[in-house]
Amino acid sequence: MTPIIAFGEALVDMLSSRLGDDAQGPETFTPYAGGAPANVAVACARLGVPSRFLGMLGDDYFGDFLADELTAHGVDTSGVVRTDEARTALAFVSRDAAGERTFDFYRPPAADLLYRLEHLPAGVFESPAILHLCSNSLTEEAIAETTLSLADMAAKSGSLVSVDANLRHNLWASGQAEIGPVTQLIDRAALVKLAREELDYLRGDHPADDWLAERLRAGVRLLLITDGPDAVEVRTVNGSFQVTPPRVQAVDTTAGGDAFIGGLLATLADQDLSPQGAGNDWWHDEALLRRAVDVACRCGAHAVTRPGAYAALPTAQDLAAF
Repeated sequence: MTPIIAFGEALVDMLSSRLGDDAQGPETFTPYAGGAPANVAVACARLGVPSRFLGMLGDDYFGDFLADELTAHGVDTSGVVRTDEARTALAFVSRDAAGERTFDFYRPPAADLLYRLEHLPAGVFESPAILHLCSNSLTEEAIAETTLSLADMAAKSGSLVSVDANLRHNLWASGQAEIGPVTQLIDRAALVKLAREELDYLRGDHPADDWLAERLRAGVRLLLITDGPDAVEVRTVNGSFQVTPPRVQAVDTTAGGDAFIGGLLATLADQDLSPQGAGNDWWHDEALLRRAVDVACRCGAHAVTRPGAYAALPTAQDLAAF
């Protein structure tokens, strides 16, 4: 089984007690372990895939909380670095009546932005792995350089690079994600997940089909365009197809996309993805891709029916029951 390595931010989601605008009484916030790449590491671990998280946490209460939660869910935290130079990031999460969320981030400054190549564990890419990245580690120049270099190192080692755009515009200094660095990261990946609104933002004035075709020419093998509860569009150099997720009543969509990509990567991890492996042309196997996206859809649907992130991510037993 190919191991998963997720790099980037782990943070604490402070989830509001209110659901929608009609909630009564005082508002309280409950801490849940989160952060998009950390969620993916947990999602894969809960599905039985060897999973490792690389990142930096503050040497503070919330850093302890996240480290303990990652370990409790089976994630290898030997690549986690602690620092007293910045605090662990927080995100205050509000939800509407349909469970859709908005974020108010306490970042920057934050510990995860201080991770550098010198903090990498020795031999991290000695054997091929799946490296998963998100755009939230591009929001400042130094962490962006680290992230892009990691993607290059992983690809050179024969690892599969996965990217979820996961745009959070309010994390960027200008209040909008910078299209250039995000596109640079996407074009370094073999597998890319975009929400429909992210695709519309990143393509600018270009027709969607032209922009997606350009990504495939750049070397991306698999493009996934999600659209909330609607069908997922799947594109490869061989063509396209759609997979429709199960219909559920959403409670909290915080971890839905991360559960989706975790289920997808966990399914692909069953293949030998090394350059000499039998599964090294996985993007040509439509049956495998359909199965992987179906698992991903069921993982995402399961996660949005529960509050929080790590605790909402399904195990194999949860999926079977679901």
